[in-house]
Amino acid sequence: MIGATSTMTGGVTAPRGFRAAGVSAGIKADGGLDLALLVADVPATAAAVFTINRAQAAPVVVSREHLGRSGGVARAVVVNSGCANACTGEAGMQGARDMTEQTARLVGCPPEQVLVASTGVIGVELPIAKIRAALPAAMRALAPDQGARAARAIMTTDPFPKESAARTTIAGVDVAVGGMAKGSGMIEPMLATMLAFVTTDAAVPQPLLARALRETVDETFNAITVDGECSTNDTVLLLASGASGAAVDESTYPAFAAALRAVSVELALGIVRGGEGATKLVTIRVSGAADAAEARRAAKAIANSPLVKTAIHGGDPNWGRLIAVAGRAGVAFDLSRAGVTIGETTLFDNGKPYDHNAPRAAEYLKGNDLIVGVHLGAGQASSTVWTCDLSADYVRINADYRT
Repeated sequence: MIGATSTMTGGVTAPRGFRAAGVSAGIKADGGLDLALLVADVPATAAAVFTINRAQAAPVVVSREHLGRSGGVARAVVVNSGCANACTGEAGMQGARDMTEQTARLVGCPPEQVLVASTGVIGVELPIAKIRAALPAAMRALAPDQGARAARAIMTTDPFPKESAARTTIAGVDVAVGGMAKGSGMIEPMLATMLAFVTTDAAVPQPLLARALRETVDETFNAITVDGECSTNDTVLLLASGASGAAVDESTYPAFAAALRAVSVELALGIVRGGEGATKLVTIRVSGAADAAEARRAAKAIANSPLVKTAIHGGDPNWGRLIAVAGRAGVAFDLSRAGVTIGETTLFDNGKPYDHNAPRAAEYLKGNDLIVGVHLGAGQASSTVWTCDLSADYVRINADYRT
């Protein structure tokens, strides 16, 4: 028996078999929470997707190594915010390894069963002594009800924490999926300075877990963009404890995948809503593409266009900017069959403008959740990408990020 997916309260510790904690290690100048710990009660099956940026941070390298050595088994994840530990040379690599070794000693597991992630300013030395000193407190604070504190501890410029959880039924057994994420700027996950940690209490064979994560990431975390910037630290981790007693196989995979997608899309949209300086969540729907890859390419080009994003911020229904981006996106495009809609209002269709509809579109753009549609006139494929507007606050935040 396979049940439908429904939302539930909680985050990364909503599934059984996981405890979390969030403490202050003194990395952040304001003394805020900056060290998170996620621990599985027993070794969990694990899968990951990492940044494709070639300037990869030390924790990305170490976590990838550990997953390879453990055969996809993890007992704990340790995360610091306030320092990306990226571009920090051999000292950074040693710091990331030290984080896993100290955590393994406290948890009582091999170091390769500990995964590590960092987020913050690039090129700053990791204050490993502070992390080492704070880890025992994090261990003492571990509890199934501390997921929300862990979600706050991984934040940098995020205006709010991101948590989500869902449940489904597999073979008559309730199964939960939960997660937490951070990300606000340097966001075009391929992945971005985006971290996401997702858990489930189902038992999932590692190949199926890895497949589910890849497919879900492509539809969610890799379908968002704030500023088109791919970070050095992007990581999405998925851990399965098996504590529910329900086992996922090919026959029950769709139910599990649906719950995983429900949690992931909520976390991904939270990242866009909390984008640096963002005031609007914008759904870009591209249709009429020659194939799915071209649809995604055009949607990303539109979503990343500063001209499009500033027009949306200002409430200007400038359909010409959308057509111009679609035409230069490097995909099949037929102007005579192309179209643009803002909300349900048609502004351009089959090569003809409908400027008399502009006032209605401008009124719609005053909202906070917007849908923009572009038809390429070249086929039947489509793609959806989520982005946000570009405001003066984005410039201010990033102009002052290090200073």
